[in-house]
Amino acid sequence: MKNHSTKSELKIIPLVLLAIVLVVAGHFLMKPIFHNTAWVEYSLALLPFILIALVIWAFRIAIKNENNNDDRTD
Repeated sequence: MKNHSTKSELKIIPLVLLAIVLVVAGHFLMKPIFHNTAWVEYSLALLPFILIALVIWAFRIAIKNENNNDDRTD
């Protein structure tokens, strides 16, 4: 069984919280009040790409942490 450092795993939590905030904000911006504003349309169109970038960033952090843990056990 591998030992994982909790400090390295805690680095991903802010990314998860940011993703949650972005999803909630996206749903808030889909209200009819903001329907005809251009910046909302562009923001909502950009939102999936930002979320994909966050996922890629989180995977890179996880891979880096896994490699660091493998180096320590060898």
